[in-house]
Amino acid sequence: MERAELESLVAATGCAESHGDYTFLVDPHWSASQRAAFEEISSQLPALGSQLPAPSSRLDQGWLCIPTGGTSGGLKFARHDEQTLTAAARGFAEHFKFTQINTVDVLPPWHVSGLMARVRCAETQGRHLPWAWKELEQGNFPEITPGEPWTLSLVPTQLQRLLGQPAAVAWLRQLALIPVGGGPVWPALAEAAREAELPVILSYGMTETAAMVCAQRPEDFAAGDTSSGRVMPHAQITIDDATGAIQVAGETLMRGYYGEAPTGPQFTTPDRGQLDAAGRLQVEGRRDDVVITGGEKVNLRTVEEVLRGLGRFDDVAVVALPDVEWGEVIVACHTGPADPAESDPVINAHLSRHQRPKHWLAFAAADWPRNAQGKLNRAALRAAASALVHPRR
Repeated sequence: MERAELESLVAATGCAESHGDYTFLVDPHWSASQRAAFEEISSQLPALGSQLPAPSSRLDQGWLCIPTGGTSGGLKFARHDEQTLTAAARGFAEHFKFTQINTVDVLPPWHVSGLMARVRCAETQGRHLPWAWKELEQGNFPEITPGEPWTLSLVPTQLQRLLGQPAAVAWLRQLALIPVGGGPVWPALAEAAREAELPVILSYGMTETAAMVCAQRPEDFAAGDTSSGRVMPHAQITIDDATGAIQVAGETLMRGYYGEAPTGPQFTTPDRGQLDAAGRLQVEGRRDDVVITGGEKVNLRTVEEVLRGLGRFDDVAVVALPDVEWGEVIVACHTGPADPAESDPVINAHLSRHQRPKHWLAFAAADWPRNAQGKLNRAALRAAASALVHPRR
């Protein structure tokens, strides 16, 4: 894909703004404060000034700025271009053995997944079919030709809602591929998708890597594989021996964050993991997800997956707060129904005593904190939980 073609594709999303030599994808639903933060970022020259290559030069690269929370959770922009995104599209096609990719797209174009859906279709001369999520949820499905390589990317809660509708399940079975990402897929949801015989795949990637760098194939998921799949052709994955950090290299890696030094040949992600004997990536959670409470190590992601599997909450997240007696205490935050009983048999069956939340906090849906990308803002949730719990001193 040439730069002019990508520029045209980006302009067609309706969410692109040019500031100097850079083009930014912006979320039209940002709050006033989020928009103000963007204005401050985009109005300033990159911190390194002339040390950053100009986007018009051969060395550039990185003229397209895609919003991300970065590794810190605040608003940042990962710099990509036609080279990084084209490499990602080609690697996707090679990994899944597609010569043409057609996509029903319910994701916003200012997210890397929504943008890459467009790039993959353009690069392989496939059909890109934008479709409103609400239409899909309400049973209004687009007509597609069975047997053609149609894909549909979903987040876990979207998959959960569609699985409850027989007509939706029948329509989903016509697809060649259903990548599910943007959050953890809890065991009960994965099992329901397998029982429905859906071509679901799990993957691993982020804005900084132009979306997927590891992915299953549908037959892997159907066979019970719970990993994030094997490394895709355009990427290299290594694990840091000391920290367990997942490290990514390859031609789809961003050029750097806007206003910061260019990225080197390798990007250290905030996640821990390991590559098993078959070369599959096993993601163990964020490096800051493991806490020690009462002398016992607890992986917050494990606790969160069990609570999601209860199916009783609209959303749920687990945080840890400092505590004089325990060191840290586990706190379950949720929206939706009332707190479960402390003696809940499902919780007791799947979580040991030290893994069970010490506090349950119910939040109104409007108070559930999200960042500029619509993802849970865990730092803000932790601060809100701390104000409510008041750990003993």
